[in-house]
Amino acid sequence: MTMMDDHANLTTTVDGGPPVDGLRFRAFDPARDYPGITAVLRVAQLADSIPWVPSEASLRNQYENMAGFEPSRDWIVAEVDGRIVAMGAVTRSVRDGATQFFFDCAVDPAWRRRGIGGAILRWQEKRSRDRIAAEPPIGQVTLMSWPDETQAGALALLAREGYAQVRFGHMMLRDLAGPIPEAALPAPLEIRPVREPDHRRIFEAENEAFRDHWNHREQEEVDFVKTFSDPDIDTSLWRIAWDGDEVAAVVMNFIFPEENEQLGIKRGWLERISTRRPWRRRGVAKALIVSSLQAFRERGLTDAALGVDSENPNGALALYERLGFRKYQTGIAHRKEL
Repeated sequence: MTMMDDHANLTTTVDGGPPVDGLRFRAFDPARDYPGITAVLRVAQLADSIPWVPSEASLRNQYENMAGFEPSRDWIVAEVDGRIVAMGAVTRSVRDGATQFFFDCAVDPAWRRRGIGGAILRWQEKRSRDRIAAEPPIGQVTLMSWPDETQAGALALLAREGYAQVRFGHMMLRDLAGPIPEAALPAPLEIRPVREPDHRRIFEAENEAFRDHWNHREQEEVDFVKTFSDPDIDTSLWRIAWDGDEVAAVVMNFIFPEENEQLGIKRGWLERISTRRPWRRRGVAKALIVSSLQAFRERGLTDAALGVDSENPNGALALYERLGFRKYQTGIAHRKEL
């Protein structure tokens, strides 16, 4: 099975491509493939009971503002008779002083268990090795993927291919119908509206706060652009704790209207919850989360969601549970060293 790379007029072999009538693998075309990729991701996520329904605009913002990622080289699509039925992407980053290649993959449920996902995984590994040859790596090289516990096929495939489970991350939900506790910021901290001149300082504070977390990646300029170009951004929902001119803590809250409509829910997401070291253990994060929950309720939402590392070093999981969040689903980090 071959992949035709129309952008560079190259043909690349996809090892072990399955003998499916009408199937071919090819390079991703940014000019025409976002609708097809979005459709595949949506149907795949819903089939696996994963409450994430990406929009075309959000995917474009995510992948076009990613350091070192070239869509036409690092993204592969599988199509049958001209319709996209699967996708795979490879992103490279340096985390904790080591080089990591991260794999995304989605297969339309109607085309699963035919070997398409396995062929994409082998292409991703080959693409990673090609990039190693072209870009000398820093430190140990690892391959990483984060399937959800509901994705039985992906879990089985990664196990067969020698990937080990190394970490767990939980999606947590909280019903907004129940009482929301009181939680005031310690003096002299205060919550202020987000102003555009403060964007850079907020971004840099959040990056600093995550430096002691597992698998941290230093944020780059493209990450700044991606953050503030998000099609669903509404900084009036954000909760930023200030201590004078210093950003002490950040909670970037989001509402995804298109996703909520598709899922038939009214949900808000608490994203990038972070507190810088000098202000930890003082109830700052708790106060920002409580304020976030109140803001969501005022917007007419019925539940709130967030993600957490099961081994967060600062006790985040226990804090969220005390505030009424409960584990809903678990993602499992799989890693293989090269």
